[in-house]
Amino acid sequence: MTLDLLRVGERARVVDVNENSNLYQRFLDIGITKNSKIECVLISPWNNPKAYLIRGAVIAIRNEDAKYIKVIREGEK
Repeated sequence: MTLDLLRVGERARVVDVNENSNLYQRFLDIGITKNSKIECVLISPWNNPKAYLIRGAVIAIRNEDAKYIKVIREGEK
């Protein structure tokens, strides 16, 4: 699944970051790398952007950009 599908309170682990994204380097800079843990902590009133807890920092990411990040929910295989 992709990061934009996480709901508030759900945690996930990054499986892959699409290298074709214009934000690929930015994702790496803010700590979104393979196996990093992410939690959705807030959704804006219009459902875009969403805020994620990543390595101790809360980062807002637009849904159209979050689709480039593949994750697996915590507890799933």
